[in-house]
Amino acid sequence: MATLDITGEQFASTIEGNDIVLVDFWAEWCGPCKQFGPTYSTVSEKHPDVLFTKVDTEAEQQLAAEANITSIPTLMAFREKVLVFSQPGALNAQQLEQVVDAVKALDMDEVHAHVAKQREEAAAAAAKPAGQGGPQDGTQIPDF
Repeated sequence: MATLDITGEQFASTIEGNDIVLVDFWAEWCGPCKQFGPTYSTVSEKHPDVLFTKVDTEAEQQLAAEANITSIPTLMAFREKVLVFSQPGALNAQQLEQVVDAVKALDMDEVHAHVAKQREEAAAAAAKPAGQGGPQDGTQIPDF
């Protein structure tokens, strides 16, 4: 499957409407992005069950800001609407294949249970008076 360019308006529905979505945040002026682009496209052809998307950070600055993109290229992977991978930097084909295989192999019952526990802990911490929060692991799953 070829890659699909998406906009901020399409982002949420794309994540919600597909089981596995990879998102390449890139820009035309970015050398590493240009290097990664052909690799991303080639690997996308080998995985028709995964939606490979691209977001032009110059055209979609608000979406890039909401996704906390500070370096490009940045690759994000979503599975069942959950952000399960996010990493800046160009990957080679083998590394990208490893990411795709790892995302496919995830035990999503376990992932959803972990996300639910984090949300419960965050809600409990928010309900406590200031200074009485419990330990936090710093992991955040953004709601796009």
